[in-house]
Amino acid sequence: MPDHSATAPALEARNLFKVFGRNPKDAVARLRAGASRAEVTDAGTAAVIDASFTVQPGEIFVIMGLSGSGKSTIIRMLNGLLTPTAGEVLVEGRNVTTANPTELRTIRRESVSMVFQHFALLPHLTVLDNAAYALEIQGVGKAERRAQAMEILERVGLGDRALAMPDELSGGMRQRVGIARALTAGTGILLMDEAFSALDPLIRREMQEQLVELQRELGRTIVFITHDLNEAMFLGDRIAVMRDGRIVQNGTPEEILTDPANDYVAQFVQDVDRARVLTASAVMEPPAATTPLSAGVRGALRTMRAQQAGSLFAVENRRLVGVVTDRAVIRAVKAGQTDLRQVVDASVPTVGPDDLLTDIVETAVEATVPLAVVDESRRLLGVIPRVTLLAALGNVPATTREMPVIQTPIDMVAEFTSLVDEATAAVPGAAAAEGSVR
Repeated sequence: MPDHSATAPALEARNLFKVFGRNPKDAVARLRAGASRAEVTDAGTAAVIDASFTVQPGEIFVIMGLSGSGKSTIIRMLNGLLTPTAGEVLVEGRNVTTANPTELRTIRRESVSMVFQHFALLPHLTVLDNAAYALEIQGVGKAERRAQAMEILERVGLGDRALAMPDELSGGMRQRVGIARALTAGTGILLMDEAFSALDPLIRREMQEQLVELQRELGRTIVFITHDLNEAMFLGDRIAVMRDGRIVQNGTPEEILTDPANDYVAQFVQDVDRARVLTASAVMEPPAATTPLSAGVRGALRTMRAQQAGSLFAVENRRLVGVVTDRAVIRAVKAGQTDLRQVVDASVPTVGPDDLLTDIVETAVEATVPLAVVDESRRLLGVIPRVTLLAALGNVPATTREMPVIQTPIDMVAEFTSLVDEATAAVPGAAAAEGSVR
């Protein structure tokens, strides 16, 4: 997710309450004093209780929860369709809650577009004119609005259906038209209320992937409402989990998956496809078994003894050079070599910190050493032993340490032990070092 620490929020919700009923103000007062949702039913039904969050420019912010949790009520307060009982909404710094009708229309026209669950296309207009409709309302000329709409239709893969009518399209295509209409409007913020829930699973996944791609290309801010946690985890830069009108946790997908705020969230996430949510940085361990190239062959052997490690990552100025193994180092000592660079294997597998686990499993299976996590400058950030990856995918704790790269067959143990003894004798002070390479 981009760093928005120096930019103003695209959208803010401040202590929002929405109560439907006879005495909503009294219900809010009692809720603020600590009453539960059930305890204020005589005054009204509390749909949203003290909800606060910010959405940064270019972010996909997902609000998720089961039916009745309050998520759809929140999105209707964000665009002014519902007035909060208490609290306020700011869109790009403008207060939606206190805006008069003229100001509210301006905010909607300039800042916010809506994508609906059931498409809401105009059946008598072509795909092109549906996509251009928001610009028509804004008074943009026919040629200009059609040109802009056509550009967006090409982006969503419907350029060849521009002259078709809505009833000639599949459900996925019609939802693409709805997204194209919202994008063509040119607003910075898209509100999407259960936008993909009416689609079959395969089309739904395709639409999710296309939405992420469009967001990356166009940089729009998206607030997405869903009851599907896997969808939330796939789409969201951050997720607000709602229960009974309250936001019970607000965080990144990784935070919610690895550190649920309570049992309710923990139960929600237990069946999530972790491989499509967790990244390498979320599961990597500190790179303890490392050696600088300047340590030389003998220094690497001493580190192996101290770490009880069968392999070390060789680094130079914090940058990964490659991996050295116990067998290569022992043979180098016997041969009188001192330059560690001569025994480094530079073909060590590496992954990026933002790589999803689903994309690195195959690499991990084929690797003979833990995966090295490096940044764009090849600085070593951490390592992922295979057992750590398996534990993360299975949602079980793992206490790991480096394992020898070479699993020595029984008939080679005597030879290997002899090599270690000879190498140890060749290293001054090695006999007194703690640990053993065995």
